Amino acid sequence: MVHMPTVNSAATPDRGSGMEHLQAYRAAGGGKHRANKLFGTNLLSRRLLTTAAVLFVASIANSESKAQVGPFAPMAGTWSGSGTAILDDGSTERIRCRAKYAPIGPTMEMSLTCASDAYKFNLAANVKAEGSAITGSWSEASRNISGSLLGRGGGGNFEVVASAAGFNANIALRTSGSKQTVTIRADSQFRGANISMSR
Repeated sequence: MVHMPTVNSAATPDRGSGMEHLQAYRAAGGGKHRANKLFGTNLLSRRLLTTAAVLFVASIANSESKAQVGPFAPMAGTWSGSGTAILDDGSTERIRCRAKYAPIGPTMEMSLTCASDAYKFNLAANVKAEGSAITGSWSEASRNISGSLLGRGGGGNFEVVASAAGFNANIALRTSGSKQTVTIRADSQFRGANISMSR
């Protein structure tokens, strides 16, 4: 008598194989989902970092652009050069000078230091522009005097009067690109100076 395989006995191995394939497929699918999720997380992190970097650079550029906009912007930076100081007896002395201008919009902090072998002055000022009108305060450290500034100008070119008790000086600044001249005329022992600087 020949025994023929029944449907159930023939299907049993196939069913077992199908379950194994299904488990393997699910495992593979789960791995893909995890990989996709990990890839998505990394991509999001990179995008967030890129966005933060762009915003940071933009904020720096914005602050720099604000500092460089205004009537004092052409003067920004550190300058150096030389010139001649005129004393009350008419004699002159060769001087070396250094200036620093720090403009922020319509305001500026500045310093001008000049010296020779026997002479020195150190001028500091804070100024503000309203249209073409310039106002501010100044001080001279070596003589311990201070006062007010009034004048007019724009675009790096200014004419101002520095006043204090018993002292008046006319100051003219001319800026053209990387060149600047400063002319000072005063009514004290220090009669004035002619200075040329560059940056």
